[in-house]
Amino acid sequence: MTIPPNIRSTTPGAFAFAVGAQPSPGYRLRRVRGRGGFAEVWEAESPTGPPVALKFMPTSNTSTTARELRSVKSFQSMEHPYLVKTHDVWSVPGYLVVNMELAEATLLDLMHLYRDDLGQELEPATLCLYLWQIAEALDFLNDRRHVRDGRRVGFQHGDVKPNNILLFGDTAKLTDHGLASPMFGPSTPCARQGTREYAAPEVFLGTITDWSDQFSLAVTYYAIRTGAFPYPPPVQDMSLSSVRPFADVSGVTESERAPLRRALSVVPQHRFPNCCDFMSALLAALDLRVECVVGTGRLKVVRDAAPKSGPSAYRKIALPPLSQSGTFRRPSNP
Repeated sequence: MTIPPNIRSTTPGAFAFAVGAQPSPGYRLRRVRGRGGFAEVWEAESPTGPPVALKFMPTSNTSTTARELRSVKSFQSMEHPYLVKTHDVWSVPGYLVVNMELAEATLLDLMHLYRDDLGQELEPATLCLYLWQIAEALDFLNDRRHVRDGRRVGFQHGDVKPNNILLFGDTAKLTDHGLASPMFGPSTPCARQGTREYAAPEVFLGTITDWSDQFSLAVTYYAIRTGAFPYPPPVQDMSLSSVRPFADVSGVTESERAPLRRALSVVPQHRFPNCCDFMSALLAALDLRVECVVGTGRLKVVRDAAPKSGPSAYRKIALPPLSQSGTFRRPSNP
């Protein structure tokens, strides 16, 4: 795997990554778990419990570091079962270190396990189970119940995609809140952000809305279901007069297309009121429903026509093991 040049800090005397290195007393690096455009994630032993994920962000990019710190401060106090928990944050020479709970894999890893190793598609019931949980997390974030600078705000995550959906057995959790935008009203100006293939059309034009995360969730669903995007690749320089083409959702069943087209509407207000409404429409289109297993708090997806005691359309998935290098495949599409 080629390491992006902006991952490693240029600060003199910066912390040196190596198996066994200790970025803080009691924390010992085990293996790389992922690399992105602005950060590197390692699995590490912890002094007080199970292994954790340590995210290293070069502090040479001051604007990114400041935004990440502000995001960590906003999200660290949030408690939700489908948001990845941040335990702590500190600095080492050249890097900001974010200590998070350690996942088994990402949703993208699971898709490639199915496609490459099993030669089949991820079952819609399993995908809907995971994305229902992410929809709950997004609706929690989007709701104006959070306090920022003494005002109640909602947050648009700003980078919903399969890589940022972490799997813990049959539980999915949303991570990477560094691009989250506080929302004081239904829309707000923002710099272009997130991953272009998943971004809502209004984001390309400098605005984020209460429905932008829903759009990205719909693209995520389609990408995992089909292995392709519902749009051609976005052009690099979109002007204010640019219009994204209508979504091509022909790769899924007829029943799935109507809720997808609505969630992918170019007019934000024409989308569903929230992300759970979108997932409810998809589940109904597939004759599925979400149930909570009594006494466990665990969710499952079942056939809507079956009695509650009937066979489940959801089955527990064996997540892919780590390779010798401790990394997962990160193909560019989706």
